[in-house]
Amino acid sequence: MKRLWVIFALLMMSGCQTLGYVGQAALGHARLMASREPIPEILASPTLDPQLAQQLQVVSQAREFAEANLFLPANGSFTYYVSLDQPFPVWNVFAAPRYSLTPLSWCFPVAGCVSYRGYFSQEAATGFAGQLASDGYDVFVAGAEAYSTLGWFNDPLTSAVLWRDNNQLRALVFHELVHQHYYLPGDTAFNESLASFIEQQGLYRWHEARGEPSTMTQYQAQEQRQREFIDFVLGYRNRFAEMYASDAPSAARKQALQTEMREEWLGRGESAGYQGFFAGPLNNAQLSTVGSYFDWVPAFEQLLAEESGSLRRFYARVEHFMRLPDDKRRQALNELMQLKAD
Repeated sequence: MKRLWVIFALLMMSGCQTLGYVGQAALGHARLMASREPIPEILASPTLDPQLAQQLQVVSQAREFAEANLFLPANGSFTYYVSLDQPFPVWNVFAAPRYSLTPLSWCFPVAGCVSYRGYFSQEAATGFAGQLASDGYDVFVAGAEAYSTLGWFNDPLTSAVLWRDNNQLRALVFHELVHQHYYLPGDTAFNESLASFIEQQGLYRWHEARGEPSTMTQYQAQEQRQREFIDFVLGYRNRFAEMYASDAPSAARKQALQTEMREEWLGRGESAGYQGFFAGPLNNAQLSTVGSYFDWVPAFEQLLAEESGSLRRFYARVEHFMRLPDDKRRQALNELMQLKAD
């Protein structure tokens, strides 16, 4: 609890957030931490639902694997479980100008500048989104199944993620543990691409160690569908950007392109997935949420290849990149991207 109030004080002194926002963040996190239960104690219960028991065991095994094979000290993260009384632990609010894909950002002392604001209450999130909409911004509110305190606390597992299959649960653990140890304030693309890459490596190495080709094939199919979805959205984002850069951007042209985008994807059928995404407004705020998770993944693939698959040497190179000025880091990553493409 002591660290919670340290963060609270830092946010207060930063001057970049209102008292109400900081207060809801501190109170929401405190409530979540107060509701957690140790996973070993839950697993020891004779009345535990078998499906929940299996899922908690998957998470515990993934956590142990991350420490032993991915060299990501888990500390106390994912040793607790919280059964939520709401669909998500937090809701994120995204906003962008009406004719621009560049999202608004908010700055924090620890996390740096990020393109969203998180709320532990859906009502508070929609209320803030309404204020931004009244100011003329495109807004998008999305529930987040998990959030990271970047190692400040022992992040619990929440019931919001239990719809995931075993591969996706392991991926969540690997991804979030990366954020606890390798996080560059203000560089979302770097942070998310690195976590996504190690998530992929973790799953490949998990299945290689256990000889489970069928589940690895399933994961690769999921990964391919995700890549197709991202490429599709990024393609339309480019078309929106071209329209906004023209002499005559308009609400009518914007709406027509949104309709075309939605109809093209939904025309692929339910097997293409991501139906929920296309039920959204497809406005600039929503479109801004897609892409950063994979921007630098090819660069990290090249980096690991140069280190002959050694994650320890890979992490040492990553730490070097993190110490570079922004322009030098982007230059180094672009050079790796070019080598990968060649």
